[in-house]
Amino acid sequence: MGRGRVELKRIENKINRQVTFAKRRNGLLKKAYELSVLCDAEVALIIFSNRGKLYEFSSTSSMMKTLEKYQKHSYSALETTRPINDTQNYQEYLRLKARVEVLQRSQRNLLGEDLAQMNTTELEQLENQLEAALSNIRSTKTQFMLDQLADLHHRETMLVETNNVLRSKLEETNNSQVPVSLALEAGGPNIHYTNFPPQSEGFFQPVGVNPNWQIGYNPGPGDANVGASSLSMHGFASGWML
Repeated sequence: MGRGRVELKRIENKINRQVTFAKRRNGLLKKAYELSVLCDAEVALIIFSNRGKLYEFSSTSSMMKTLEKYQKHSYSALETTRPINDTQNYQEYLRLKARVEVLQRSQRNLLGEDLAQMNTTELEQLENQLEAALSNIRSTKTQFMLDQLADLHHRETMLVETNNVLRSKLEETNNSQVPVSLALEAGGPNIHYTNFPPQSEGFFQPVGVNPNWQIGYNPGPGDANVGASSLSMHGFASGWML
């Protein structure tokens, strides 16, 4: 009795789903390899798991070559279905397509890929392009370094000028303080003071002198001279005695 037909639907059990994926993936890769060997076919297989992991197989040395061939074939199929009234747009499309292919091939050549298909002349042209590009890169780098050096030199000049200005201001300040100190030291005896005007005689008040006054004590022989000498020459007494 043969095995019954298995219903194709999503396996709900996570473990069983992973085991089935691993078995069938290996089987599919094996079948692709056998097909490329037995039938001499160019086979490219791409598998992405539910977690986004990539599994691939290519019967050629590069998967990109097979994909480019697939794109060309797809574009050719698209070209055959173009309506006749879109001739102008179609020609523009072909021109841009050829331009893209040339640029892609040139990019691969610059990266050192697909060099076996190039002849001696093309290799020399590629070498000249690389040398010219390297020369431009070096000249740009040198100019950038020279610009940085000139900027640093300009900053240095500005700092030096600022330093010189500050030094000159400091020297002027110090020189202006030295004569004042010297004048204070050397001109002490020549300092002029303000002369106030003499006081008038009204400031003093005359008092009558009576040698016979006896207030509280009897003057001795020497006290009369002391009292007389305390009077001024004009018969005035000082203000502090009033």
